[in-house]
Amino acid sequence: MENQSFRFSPQLMIGAAIMILGFLFLFDNLNVINAGRVIRLWPVLFILFGILKISQSRNPSSWFVGGVFIFVGTMMTLSRLGIMHFSLHQWWPVFLIIVGISFLLKAWTRHQHGAVLGASRIMNHDESTVNVVTFMGGNHIKNISQDFRGGEVTAVMGGVEMDLRQASMSGEAILNVFTFWGGIDIKVPPDWNVILNGIPILGGIDDKTVQPADSQSKRLVIKGYAIMGGVEIKN
Repeated sequence: MENQSFRFSPQLMIGAAIMILGFLFLFDNLNVINAGRVIRLWPVLFILFGILKISQSRNPSSWFVGGVFIFVGTMMTLSRLGIMHFSLHQWWPVFLIIVGISFLLKAWTRHQHGAVLGASRIMNHDESTVNVVTFMGGNHIKNISQDFRGGEVTAVMGGVEMDLRQASMSGEAILNVFTFWGGIDIKVPPDWNVILNGIPILGGIDDKTVQPADSQSKRLVIKGYAIMGGVEIKN
């Protein structure tokens, strides 16, 4: 039997976090510890989500989204530890800065791999890879590439509709998805076989496609996370 080395994975990190949370509640019920003192540090989850996003991404716009999660989680955690004061009433202009940066990123990535960020509508895209980032908005993407290779789709407090029904591929394509308080709808051709490797966290990833007769020739692998949001694939 071939020896397989132990490898760290996001699934391992999420599983360990859930297990630790279970132990905290168990020990609290047994009056061993006061779980409330630990639970008050829940903004650490934002840091975790940001790390997960950056770890799966390969483009600046997605790194920016992950950085925002890490920044917000760090500030809120420091505030709850009493190290500094963080109030949304004082820091709300930061969200204007974030929106401004998002528009700058949109201008910078407009001609790179079909990248779009913000609220827009793009039809008949023929790039082999896609990079879609939606922040508090909506995107409707139609890709007709005959050599589709995958890409990244991110929806934060917004939605993305991706129509791939007129696209084609040879072999396998990998599409990384990430949604937080948002939704991603993907429509694929009837001859594509969808393989789900995504992880829902208080959300859902739903494959409503009908598996084709030849399930090995064209495979769309869906990876990523649905955090308090949803991903739906159908043909």
